[in-house]
Amino acid sequence: MKSFLSLFLIFGLFLITSTSFGQNKVDQSKKELNQGSDKGKSSSTSSSNSSSKNVDVDNPLLEIAGYIFFGAFKYGFIGDYKNENHLYSNLTPYPYYNGKSGNFEKYETDTIKKNEFRIDVENYFIYNDNDLFGNHLKAKIRPFQYFQIQTDFHQLYEFERMDNTTTTNQLSLFHFNLGYDRIRFEKFNLGWTLGASYVGNEVRKAGFSFGLNADYFMNNQISFSAATKWSKINQLPVNAYEFQSKFHRKKYFFSLGFEHLKIATPTYNFIALGGGIYF
Repeated sequence: MKSFLSLFLIFGLFLITSTSFGQNKVDQSKKELNQGSDKGKSSSTSSSNSSSKNVDVDNPLLEIAGYIFFGAFKYGFIGDYKNENHLYSNLTPYPYYNGKSGNFEKYETDTIKKNEFRIDVENYFIYNDNDLFGNHLKAKIRPFQYFQIQTDFHQLYEFERMDNTTTTNQLSLFHFNLGYDRIRFEKFNLGWTLGASYVGNEVRKAGFSFGLNADYFMNNQISFSAATKWSKINQLPVNAYEFQSKFHRKKYFFSLGFEHLKIATPTYNFIALGGGIYF
């Protein structure tokens, strides 16, 4: 526990020194997302023109490319259920329920366990400075070990102080994803997410989202998790990156970490403090 606190005290001090104090970011993000990117539109037009010129391709080449794509998708993103035993690992009721397993435990052929239905709820207060902070609420519904449905909700608040007046700008960012764990070891899992992102408030626009996530579980009730989500809305990037350290106690955990958002041109760095519960 002492090593956990000392490690992230240093980590927190590093984040504080690296935070950006420029304001009006939220308002700039919303304006840019509403206006869109002229470069993205011009490049998409030119790419569509160039692709229309290269329509005539030999059918055998298309067939070979199709086999390669299917093989890469199956073995790279889904896995080989005939030869990869870890894909049959059981979903645990919660990490460290038996003192050692993370999100998954080894599949035992002699004692077949029932499928676990699990809901993970996490909430973080994210802080840049006194004029820029917010909240990140995350929920995962796991009907069984094969996939999960995940929702993320970021609510940002930025205060612009001029003379004796204070203006508050808000931005709501949502992610709705279907997640699949490609690797399901007892101490480590790695997967991808696929879905949509949405920015509310004055923007009200959505885009396609793709991401990666991973969890590593140590032997002392401490785990580390990382996740990325890449998206574009109106031809502009809407990306989210997070790194969390978690200290587990039965069905609860406490967390300290870092989050980085890129919404259009502006970037946001936050220290994240919170916790979660497993149902």
